[in-house]
Amino acid sequence: MKTKPLIPSIPKGIHQLITYKKMKSLAKFLPLIALAFLAISCAKEEGVEAKKAELQALKLQLNDINTSIKELETELTALDPEFARQNKKSILITTAAARKGRFEHYVEVTGSVLSKKNVSISAETVGRILTVPAMEGMRVEKGAVLATTDSEVIERNIDEIENSLSLAKTLFEKQERLWNQKIGTEVQYLEAKNRVEGLQRSLASAKTQLAKAIIKAPFSGTVETVSVRMGELVQPGMPMFQFVGDSELFIEADISESYVGVLNRGDSVDVSFPSIAQELKTKVSSVGAIINPNNRTFKVEVFLPKIPMIKPNMISVLKIQDYEAEEAVIVPSKLVLSDNRGDYVFTVVDGIAKKTYVKRGKTADLDTEILEGLTGTELLVDKGFREVGDNFSVTVAQQ
Repeated sequence: MKTKPLIPSIPKGIHQLITYKKMKSLAKFLPLIALAFLAISCAKEEGVEAKKAELQALKLQLNDINTSIKELETELTALDPEFARQNKKSILITTAAARKGRFEHYVEVTGSVLSKKNVSISAETVGRILTVPAMEGMRVEKGAVLATTDSEVIERNIDEIENSLSLAKTLFEKQERLWNQKIGTEVQYLEAKNRVEGLQRSLASAKTQLAKAIIKAPFSGTVETVSVRMGELVQPGMPMFQFVGDSELFIEADISESYVGVLNRGDSVDVSFPSIAQELKTKVSSVGAIINPNNRTFKVEVFLPKIPMIKPNMISVLKIQDYEAEEAVIVPSKLVLSDNRGDYVFTVVDGIAKKTYVKRGKTADLDTEILEGLTGTELLVDKGFREVGDNFSVTVAQQ
C-alpha cells in the first residue's frame, strides 16, 4: 500500500513561480551587498595605508633622534674627554706582543736540476744502423753500447791496409839489410821506411773509424732521447742520442731583475725537493750577467752535492736569503693595517686602543719588520683588531 505524504506536494507551475519571485527579490539587494563588501575592503586598505604612513613617520623621527644623539655625543666628546672615555663601549679583545729579534727575508723561486754533462751524441762515420739497444729513459754505465752501424766498408779497408803493410814491411826489411851492407841509396831506404810508417798510421786510423761504428755512452747517465731507428742510414754529425750524465748536477733558476746586486756568488741557499721530501743547505755557485728581455730575469746556478735520489730535470724550491737584521722590531703581519695616511697598528695603553702609525719593512712568512713607530715592547690588539678604533675602550680577555 502506498502511504500518502503528510505535506501535499506543490504543483510544478506554482514551484517555478515561487523560485522566480525569490530570485527577483534577491536581485534587488545585490547592489547593496556589493556596496557593503566594497566599504569593508576600502576600510581595510585605508587602515593598512594609515599604519604604513604612521610607521614611516616614526622611522623618520627615529633617524632625526639618532642624528641628534650622535651630534651631541660628538660635541661632548670634543669638550669632555672623560665623557668620551665613559661613553665608548668597551670591546673584548686579545693582545699580542711586539718583539725584538733577528729577522730574515728569503727569495723563494722554483728551479730545475740540470747536469753539466748534458750532451748530444752524433754519428761519426757513414753507415746503416744495425742495432739500437738503448731506449729513452734507460740508465747506462760508461762504455755501454747505445747503437751499432754497418762497418763492412771499413773492415775491408782495414784488410787492404794490413796486406799492403805486410808487403811494405817485407820490402823495408830487405832494403834495410842492403843499406846496412852499404848497398843501395839512402833515398831507397827512407822511402821504404816511410811507406811502412804511413801504412801503420792508415791502419790505426781505420781501426779508430771501426771503433766509432759502435756508439757507446761517454759516461754514466740517462738516455733522454733516441733520434735513430734500426736500418736508418746515418752521416757524420747526424744527432743520434741526447744523453745526460748523473754527475756534476746543479740547480738553475730564474730570478727577477729586481734582485740584481742582492744575490751574489757564495750566498746561502735552502733547497727542498717536494717530490722526494728532501731538504739541504748549499750555496749560489754562479750569478748570470745578462737579463732575459722576455721575462726580465737572470740565471742563478746553485751547487748540488751528489745525492742518489736526485735526478736531472727534478723540480726544486730555492729559498735564498736576501736580507737580515739582528735587532728588528717584529709584529704579526695580519695586525698591520693601512689607510690614506699610511700603515698602522692598534696598541693597547691603559685599556684604550691607540692607532699607532708605523713604517713597514719586509714581510717574511707571517711576520713583518717594523722600521719606525714601535720599540718592540708594545701590546698590540690581536683578536678584535678590526672592531676597534682610535681611543676605543677595550677589555683584554684572559688567554
